[in-house]
Amino acid sequence: MWRAAAAMLIIAPHLYACAQQQSSAQKIALASTPAHVLKDLDDQVDSLQTPAVMEYTAPGRHFKAREQLVVRRPASLRVEAMSPLGVALVVAADGGQVAVFDPGKNTLMRGPATAATLDRFARIPMTPQRAVRLLLGLAPDSAMLAFSPIAANSEGELNVLSFSQPTGAVDDLGFIGGHLMLVRERSAAGQLLYEIHYSDYRNIGGVLDFPCQVEASFPTAGTTVKFRYEHPNVDGEIPDATFVLSPGPSTKLMELSLWSLHTRAAAPG
Repeated sequence: MWRAAAAMLIIAPHLYACAQQQSSAQKIALASTPAHVLKDLDDQVDSLQTPAVMEYTAPGRHFKAREQLVVRRPASLRVEAMSPLGVALVVAADGGQVAVFDPGKNTLMRGPATAATLDRFARIPMTPQRAVRLLLGLAPDSAMLAFSPIAANSEGELNVLSFSQPTGAVDDLGFIGGHLMLVRERSAAGQLLYEIHYSDYRNIGGVLDFPCQVEASFPTAGTTVKFRYEHPNVDGEIPDATFVLSPGPSTKLMELSLWSLHTRAAAPG
């Protein structure tokens, strides 16, 4: 008995060390492989053009609309909301500026492209750069992928990597295999700011797996917006003029302001 006990005393540290090494190896694999895949995707995907079905839910309000989406990194976005009679509203953001055209009133509004303006007119309460990355199925920030995650955990089938932002916010990226399925951001105080789920991955052009369904929820506003891409064209040619709205001879020009945000031009729904 004493010999067996002595043998266990000798073997136990080695077993513990092996277990620690295996656990560390698993954590390294969990922390590096998905982020590496996401970095490759970040290097590949630059733009998207697609017809889409947008579904919006807010307290006391729910509607669907057909849209034409065009997005291009770093911060160019065009949304055409359709009605049975044609185009109902056009929103074009390019960097720090946004233009909103209401064909029914022949009115063109221009102003700074902020999270508030995109929330009001495109239903995405983010800056154009963040909105573009959301719609392309990318991490919130390219720079974060150059750093190691601060934590690696499992949530059901998801492998979740957590990254710290300079502001103190924490971004969680959830993967199944090599596919990004979840992006979640919490403030420095731990408040959930938004949560995005990606699904319906399809092979695009025989080269790229791309998510054709995006669902983003924003708890503070109590809103959810879903996009279902119908025929995504990734990295096609997009003229710069796509993101510029020019007035016609009789178009009424207005500057976006707090007043115009509260009296938004008519849109479907």
